[in-house]
Amino acid sequence: MRGIVFSDKTETLVQALTFFRQKMEVDAAVPAENTQPLQEYGAKRLYALQGTGFSDNVSEAILGIIEREKYDFIFIMSTALGREVAGIISDRLGKEIIAEVFDFNLDNSKVRTKRFAWGGKTVTEEESDCRIFTVMPGMTEASRTSEKSEVVQVKLNDSKISLVQSIPKSSSTVDLEHANIIVSVGRGIGKKESIDLVMPFVRAVKGELAGSRPVCLDYQWLSEDRQVGLSGRKVKPKLYIAIGISGQIQHIAGMRGSKTVIAINKDKSAPIFEEADFGIVGDLFQIVPALVKALQQ
Repeated sequence: MRGIVFSDKTETLVQALTFFRQKMEVDAAVPAENTQPLQEYGAKRLYALQGTGFSDNVSEAILGIIEREKYDFIFIMSTALGREVAGIISDRLGKEIIAEVFDFNLDNSKVRTKRFAWGGKTVTEEESDCRIFTVMPGMTEASRTSEKSEVVQVKLNDSKISLVQSIPKSSSTVDLEHANIIVSVGRGIGKKESIDLVMPFVRAVKGELAGSRPVCLDYQWLSEDRQVGLSGRKVKPKLYIAIGISGQIQHIAGMRGSKTVIAINKDKSAPIFEEADFGIVGDLFQIVPALVKALQQ
């Protein structure tokens, strides 16, 4: 079995190559400027796409590679560009696509995939003959191999799209994806002012503060760049401490890769405890100050 992976983001591509190289022989298509750091992640060939890439000329280049190499599977990482490219490739090949998978396995001639459904409220496991997939980031932790990929240069044709203006987003000072310790708060803290109670604990453990979707989007107690979950950041810290978070599957999707999880919640039946390595059932307004005092001693 052979597959090809495309992503315009280096960080997501190295995760995908690490995962899929264990399933099949895999190649990758990437913007040429991203080629160098990717040569040790298990792709047999790296197709370096030279030129300014938009959805139309990138899709055309990948389709040319696919037609020549006859891949069994096509994996497109779920970025803004990747989702456009996946739609074009699916249409041009006349083949169905399964979107946003986070797990993939081969079972004889069938493919078994997992993805979130119903707004992230559940996980759907599907068996199909599908050969094209968009892939969510965070499938596995990236790791290098001892062999280097062969690099093949591919010149992109001119695009019918032109960039009129680029307006950068305001830069964020939060780097949750690379934080070793994250303290995340949910609506169980009750009100925005309660964050002041949690901050001494965040400082005591030398962590980063994050929040669930309700805290960041619905109530806006924290900024959107601190949201962990299906529609927020996907994090893999060494330690994830969930305070007042019930643990709905949308949130779990963003922190499932955490090495160790500690949950503090007054509801002993909260789903977060199913994900936690250690749990404290009780009033967070008593527990958190007690933990701060113990840590300061």
